[in-house]
Amino acid sequence: MTYLRSDFLKSRATAVILTLFAGIAPVLGRGSSPPSSDKAWAPPKLSDYEDQLAGQRFRESEAGSRVSINPRKTYNLAELIDIAERNNPETRVAWERARQAAAAVGLSQSAYYPYIIASAAAGYDRAFIPFPTLSVDPGFLADPSLSKVKVAGGGSLVTEAKVTRGELSAKWLLIDFGERGAVVAAAKERLMMANVGFNGTHQKIVFQVTDRFYKLGTARQKVLVGKSALEAAQTVEQAVQARVDGGLATKPELLQAQQQTAQSEFDVEAAVGVESDARVALVESISILPTVPLKVADLGQKSLLDQDQDDRSVNELIQTALSQRPDLVAKLANVHAKEHGIRKVRAEYFPKVAVDAHATETELDVSVAGSKYFGDRQPTYGVFVTATIPIFDGFARDRQLEIANAELSEAENELAGARDAAVREVWKAYTDFKTALRKQDSAAKLVTASQNAFDAVLESFKNGLSTYPEIVSAQRNLASARSVSHDTQAAIFTTASALALSTGDLARPSVHGGRPVRPLER
Repeated sequence: MTYLRSDFLKSRATAVILTLFAGIAPVLGRGSSPPSSDKAWAPPKLSDYEDQLAGQRFRESEAGSRVSINPRKTYNLAELIDIAERNNPETRVAWERARQAAAAVGLSQSAYYPYIIASAAAGYDRAFIPFPTLSVDPGFLADPSLSKVKVAGGGSLVTEAKVTRGELSAKWLLIDFGERGAVVAAAKERLMMANVGFNGTHQKIVFQVTDRFYKLGTARQKVLVGKSALEAAQTVEQAVQARVDGGLATKPELLQAQQQTAQSEFDVEAAVGVESDARVALVESISILPTVPLKVADLGQKSLLDQDQDDRSVNELIQTALSQRPDLVAKLANVHAKEHGIRKVRAEYFPKVAVDAHATETELDVSVAGSKYFGDRQPTYGVFVTATIPIFDGFARDRQLEIANAELSEAENELAGARDAAVREVWKAYTDFKTALRKQDSAAKLVTASQNAFDAVLESFKNGLSTYPEIVSAQRNLASARSVSHDTQAAIFTTASALALSTGDLARPSVHGGRPVRPLER
């Protein structure tokens, strides 16, 4: 009856626990998600995140910049590039990736050292051993062939034990047929990828700042061109007004002149808007907020880039690009890393030899049936030389080798494709640069001719020898020629930058005494 009551209580307790778990499980096991796809919703604790963001007050003085900007200083291109390299988060991200890759090399080299671990434990254990009580049938003595031994009952013997244990163990891999070497070599190749990726990030930032600096300069020139066109339109309007007053021009011609002046005013405002957008783009490239006052120098007559691209042939530039571009160096390092990956898999076909040693100090005290504790304290130690080799692993190593070979082929094809792309980029940048140089003289001649034509037609119009359509056409041609001239000058700078980027010459790190200069100072 006692046993039945105990089983009943256990079953009731189990049912209560299962009921509670059934009610809690849906809450713990199911995340919150939008209830439907047709409208936005507020996730749980959204207000907590919004409050946290609201607590991070915007301080315009900081402006997210790590470099202080002098509002009274006018920055040239070289200074803007320096600010961008020190301030752009992408350079810090690339730097941290390089540091991670360097740490990964050290991590892979740790496999050459012994692995030593110390452990200690202390505990108490109480156990019992059941002992049966046997009874023998008296008839067993008369007929020993009969088994008359029966279990009549029993008892138990309670033991208690106190244990303290300290252990020092060491394992050292001695021979692995090149597996660790392959892992370390692959880690070094990945470090090279991260390092040249760091340099590539700087080159990209330098090109971006350079390109946007020249675009801002071009936008500024377009504003000047627009203002010059406005002045010319106002001059034409005054000339038409004078002829109308003298009875030599008609009212429609004056209205057309006024319309042209209004159109020129609109063009100036549009050019100012383009200049504002170009300024924001430049500020964004150096990673400061548009609210920070920044004075930018006007375009100079020469680019800060080396102009030796004009002296080298396209074949020389292509050869330079194929030998030093950061993306090609990274892809070549990736090929080497995949080759070391094959070495690692092949090493797994051979045995591994290691030394395994341990030294232990153990104290064990035991009490039986409430007696006094008795025991001993003794050291134990051992040294083993082990050799392991997998005999059969379900063809896992074969499949790993196939994967490694396929990854190597993939990396080689990526390198070949990147080389072809680099050749095309250099060729296009070279032809664009040469075209911009050839257009420079023509653009200058076009401005001179357009200016002379406008002056002549304006003077002729004032004397009544030219018509209004002729002077309007001359005015538009002059504005167009000035715009083309500024576009050509900016194109020379931007195409020179693109050519330097395509060959890997842009922001290339210098080497002194065999040690590269760090492009990013922390």
